[in-house]
Order: sequence, then C-alpha cells, then structure tokens
Amino acid sequence: KDRSTAEYKVIIDNTLNDAQKLKKLFNSLLDFAKASYDSSEISFKALRIDELLLDACQQVLQANPDYKLDIFIDPALEDEQMISIVGNEYLLQVAFVNLIENACKFSDNQKCSIATKSSGTSIQLEFKDDGIGIEPQDLERIFTPFYRGNNKAYSEGNGIGLSLSKKIILLHQGEILVRSTKGIGSVFQINLPHPSAL
Repeated sequence: KDRSTAEYKVIIDNTLNDAQKLKKLFNSLLDFAKASYDSSEISFKALRIDELLLDACQQVLQANPDYKLDIFIDPALEDEQMISIVGNEYLLQVAFVNLIENACKFSDNQKCSIATKSSGTSIQLEFKDDGIGIEPQDLERIFTPFYRGNNKAYSEGNGIGLSLSKKIILLHQGEILVRSTKGIGSVFQINLPHPSAL
C-alpha cells in the first residue's frame, strides 16, 4: 500500500526501536546465562572498585548523555587493598550499569548518586535515586526474572536487569539489598567482600 514519506519515516523509526529493544533483551539474556555459569568457569582477578565504577558510569553516559551521575569514594579507601576485590570485570560492570540506569530511568531528574565505603571486611556501594520509589508489594519480587512492578508504566524495560544484577553479586559472594520510600526514592546497596575475607 502506498504511504507518504512521513508515514514511512514513522514505520522505519518504530521498526528501529523494536530492533533495539530486541537487541537489549538478547544481550541481557546472554549476560544472564553467563552469570549462571559455575563460578569455577568464570575468570576472576583483582579489581579496583573505583575504576569499575568510573568505567560503568562512562558506559552509561555514552548511551544516555542527559543522565546525571554523582560518585563519592570514601577517602578511607585510598589503600589499594581496601578498594580492591576479586571478581569478573565484565559481569560487575553489567551489574553496576543496570543499577545506574535504573536509578536514572525512575527519577524525574535522571540522576543517580553512587557512594562507596569500607566496613572492614567488605566494600559497600550504594546507588541512590530521588525517584518515584517502589511499591511495598513489589519490593519482595523485584529481583525475580521478568517481573515488572507497578512502575512499569513509568519506564520501558524487560524485567531482567535487577535479577541479573543480583545473580552477579551473589556469584561474587556478595549481597544486594534495597530500601525504598514511595515518592521519595530508592537505595540499592551492594556489599562485596575484600579478598582477605574470602
């Protein structure tokens, strides 16, 4: 059927958007599969948390130049051993990117504040937003693969990011916690053990 140039442009734009969504879903599923491997099959090495975070932030800003990111590194983490962990660089960056993008997506100001500190046996990272918050009934299910809570109308997604992030953190013998207040925002906290604590 003949269509105007404007109609064809809309159709092509929609097709391109659908292709990009499929690509993102496909990549997320591949990462999910990688994070499901036996830990003995994944390469781990000494990594600096500050460098991982900076690389993740750069990756997010390249894809979303309008996002605003604040990073605070506790001065007490200046010591090389205090700021280092043993992990898989690629997978940890995937987890950090997911958490940063989530914070920005669900905030009107598109901002994520990231803070790091040491608890002695672990490094603690917090990803904070001033967004819409998470409904109490959704909090217990947000790490379930493909689950999308009541906030799904606010932003697009496929429900894999948070479950993938949790799987990656658990693979690194860490833990991920969340606290959220409706209309005020959410904080995702990650605790990753220092090499000496493993």
